[in-house]
Amino acid sequence: MGFESFLLNKPFWAAILSWALAQGFKTIRPIVTERKFDASRLTGTGGMPSSHSSLVMALTTSVGKYNGYDSALFAISLIFSFVVMYDAAGIRRAAGKQAEIINYMIEHHKLPELQKVKELLGHTPLEVFVGAILGIVVGLLF
Repeated sequence: MGFESFLLNKPFWAAILSWALAQGFKTIRPIVTERKFDASRLTGTGGMPSSHSSLVMALTTSVGKYNGYDSALFAISLIFSFVVMYDAAGIRRAAGKQAEIINYMIEHHKLPELQKVKELLGHTPLEVFVGAILGIVVGLLF
């Protein structure tokens, strides 16, 4: 039950792989569509697909696969996933819209002492859904 056991934890690695795939796609997509590399997309929030949704759904699916879909651990993981996805499409998306308004005010009212704030924080429901599907697929296949 040492560190070696942790390295063999399939739900953990399914979640990490799913997150990496989602972040990779968010990095590759602008290269293909805009012919522009943006290194911040490797770890940045927002965009298609939601890496948060992908991570938690891969974890949840893998927990269900290895511990049973009727286990308490699966139920906990599923509720946790719903909270994360709701936050991504609701609260963080609203914060991103507020950031757009703040940046507009900074720019149009010539407030140079203020720094612009990050706008790409949350996700559309479609971005969350696609991330969740990616996570489910990775969780089932891993």
